[in-house]
Amino acid sequence: MCGIIGANAARDVSDILICGLEKMEYRGYDSAGVAVVHNEMITRVRKVGKVENLKSGVKKIDLLGSIGLAHTRWATHGDPTELNAHPFISNDEIIVVHNGIIENYIELKKMLIDYNYKFTSDTDTEVIAHLLHYLYKKNIKNNLENNTIALLLKTLKDFSEVAKGAYALGLWFAYDKDNLYAIRKGSPLILGCGIGENFIASDILALLPVTNKFVYLEENDIAVISKKNYKIYDFSLNDITKLRIPKLSSIESSSYNLGDYRHYMQKEIFEQPESVSNTINYFLSDTNLDGFVKFHKFSDKIKCIQIVACGSSYNAAILSKYIIEKELEIPCFVDIASEFRVKKPVVLDNSLFLTISQSGETADTLAALRLAKEHNYLVTAVICNVPESSLVRESDVVFYTKAGVEVGVASTKAFVTQLLTLLILVEYLKQKNINDNKLKLEKSLFKFQKLAFYIEQTLKLDKTIAKIAKDFVNKEHALFLGRNIMSPIAAEGALKLKEISYIHAESYAAGELKHGPLALVDSNMPVVALVPNDNLLPKMLSNLEEVQARGGEIFILTDKSDLSLAKKAKVIHMPSVEQLFLPIIYTIPLQLLAYHVAILRGTDVDKPRNLAKSVTVE
Repeated sequence: MCGIIGANAARDVSDILICGLEKMEYRGYDSAGVAVVHNEMITRVRKVGKVENLKSGVKKIDLLGSIGLAHTRWATHGDPTELNAHPFISNDEIIVVHNGIIENYIELKKMLIDYNYKFTSDTDTEVIAHLLHYLYKKNIKNNLENNTIALLLKTLKDFSEVAKGAYALGLWFAYDKDNLYAIRKGSPLILGCGIGENFIASDILALLPVTNKFVYLEENDIAVISKKNYKIYDFSLNDITKLRIPKLSSIESSSYNLGDYRHYMQKEIFEQPESVSNTINYFLSDTNLDGFVKFHKFSDKIKCIQIVACGSSYNAAILSKYIIEKELEIPCFVDIASEFRVKKPVVLDNSLFLTISQSGETADTLAALRLAKEHNYLVTAVICNVPESSLVRESDVVFYTKAGVEVGVASTKAFVTQLLTLLILVEYLKQKNINDNKLKLEKSLFKFQKLAFYIEQTLKLDKTIAKIAKDFVNKEHALFLGRNIMSPIAAEGALKLKEISYIHAESYAAGELKHGPLALVDSNMPVVALVPNDNLLPKMLSNLEEVQARGGEIFILTDKSDLSLAKKAKVIHMPSVEQLFLPIIYTIPLQLLAYHVAILRGTDVDKPRNLAKSVTVE
């Protein structure tokens, strides 16, 4: 989940590197570091904590260099300390930044200690630096060829055969002082193409201030990056540069601006009407309706759907199970990606394999997709917010969400557009003979255009939610309840609260209260209940009576004006909408609640402790 960036330019790159770290700090913020090379001398600065600490440290020295590497860390091996911060250096000859995990680093470390290498950290990355040094010196000794680049490429190939796990590496070697090197296996890495300068980074946000032209490195790619050009090789050291076509990004650097908002999460919550409109318009465009038609050769054969996801995307997947089985009358199975990848899947005939991911780089979800490709699924598809991500490139069919750039670690607009896309996908799968009924599909999708207005109306509850948030500030636990399609939304509400306020929150299908969770209920535990005016209203009220009888403090979200519990509960009056839109509309106040509680508790809303935006490690 770490973020790496490298630059090779005809100008000083220090500010570029640190600015890039700031823009992808959501990938990890346990420590940060930068190393640049000037007159063949390495200058390195590392600091514990956020990039702002690194910036303060850099101001104290003259950090200049036209080639360099930087890193923001999400700790896996070793505590968040300066000694464990990247970049790592071996013998003043190799600089390494790393995103990923080396699974056999303990074994490799023991070997390198036997060869008299000294270690100063607890990380797996320092093993990489020393291992590369060892392999290069071994190759020099055994190789008569006097071609430094060829020797370094062989060293990286040897490394790939020895090191087990996932990694994206940015590298500088004193033996080839004018070039940067990069290697990708299992973790995302892109190459940014400038004029007289080139870059690498974990994602494009880091490089948008300097370029909008990118090469998306594939699995087992090795790149040699000079100021003027680059070469890309596979692990067999074949030159595959011509196979990696540069692409222009439509994302603007301004997407990262906060504007008048206090936090990115707040900004992204209030951007949801626009994100929803953009997603609907995307699917209503002629191009994408045609894309649905092309998918029809698979869709009319689908008899089962397997969905795999993590985190908020998993909550979206659970909701889709309710809707798919009701509307399509076919079985739908949902698995957490990390669990799916370690089991032997049972594949029913004519099954769609669907992944859901905001980033498209989630390691467990990507591994699940690759496992699925080894089995007899009819077709693989992905719902994703990031074009050219790994899941997008490796899936047969892509359904894009148009949420826009989401910076806050806690997903908001990405989650809502995932729900919308799932609803649209179900609507499409309900259609028969789509080749003859394109207009029918188009007409059915127009009903979703109301959704942006409904969200705008719901956002007007912001001040009300802010007042209610005061009741949660000093609580240590919270319970979220829902039934049927509201149950996964309750789960999403609990997840948001725990993610950014650090209050322990759980969700349950309300009918499960009497099977255990009711034991937790007392006057110190707020209970948030999602109570739309639907056919399950009487049952939901009965469940809440059980809570009230045990002294629970109840907060009800409902569109029914006269609830019997209203005198003893705090009620948030929701707009009345079609049942189809209930899950999305009821998500909004739960996002706002989590946000305002976190503000009052003084937590870092956009960068909650121990978490990162893109989970690229197992």
